[in-house]
Order: sequence, then C-alpha cells, then structure tokens
Amino acid sequence: MAQDFRQRFSSTRRGARLARRLARAQLDLWGVPFDCPLSDDVGLVVGELAANAVLHGRVPGRDFELRMRYDGRENVRVMVSDADGDAAPPPEPVPVDPWSAEGGRGLRLVAAVAREWGVSARHPGKTVWAEVGPGQCRAGRPGIGMNLGVDGQNPPSQGT
Repeated sequence: MAQDFRQRFSSTRRGARLARRLARAQLDLWGVPFDCPLSDDVGLVVGELAANAVLHGRVPGRDFELRMRYDGRENVRVMVSDADGDAAPPPEPVPVDPWSAEGGRGLRLVAAVAREWGVSARHPGKTVWAEVGPGQCRAGRPGIGMNLGVDGQNPPSQGT
C-alpha cells in the first residue's frame, strides 16, 4: 500500500536541512531504518533538490514543498516544488576545480542516485522529481539506534 508525506518548508537553508531530516524520519516511520541505503539515497536526493529550490527557485514570501510517496516495496518518489516560473532547473556548469567549487554537482548527484528524474510544470512554479530505489534493505530490520551485535544481542560496552 502506497504511503504519502507532504510538508511545506520556508525557502531558507534551514528549511532545506529540515526537509532532509524529516524525509529520513518519515522513512523510518514507514519501516525503512536510518542505516538503510535507501534512506541514505532519499536523504541525499531530498537535500539536493531542497537546496536547489532554496538557492535557485526561491520566490520571496513563498515556501517550497516536499512530497514523498513510498510504495512499500523499497521505492520512493521524491517531489520538491517551488514557486519559480523557470520550467527547468538551471544548467550546472562543470566546475574548473570540482573539489573546491561550492556548486555545480547537485543534479549530477541526483542523476547518479535516482533511477530517473525530471521536471514537471505547475502553477505557479515547477516540481523536480526523482524515483529512488530499490534500496538494499528490508523494512522492519533493526535500525542504527538498536546497535545490535553479531549474535543479535547488544554488544558489550566499550571500556569502563
């Protein structure tokens, strides 16, 4: 059964950071633990798309929206909408020195992690979406917070 998440965030760096954190927390509520590669991939995609919405799609006084749809089988559709009227994200030039440049890699990372991604028009603005999954985990397995040892028991404490 498909499950949906929808939330608006302020078009600020703080809003983008919160979107990434809440996306991973929502996946955990859906049974996809934080230590799962699917959670990592969705977190990266949400972080990049939200940052683009804040840096390139920001319209003063308007929020951006994050929507996610989880199909229950380790596939997540991420959709980030902003109010900017440009039909497509700005082109990202190849940085002269890719290791020192601050920008220019976001959509390349999304393309590397997502099965596919694209842009849909909406009024006002646009929605950039990405299909992520399948992940390499099973819903319901122990998450990082459980910290289970090899035999399924809690590991011995480290030192005294």
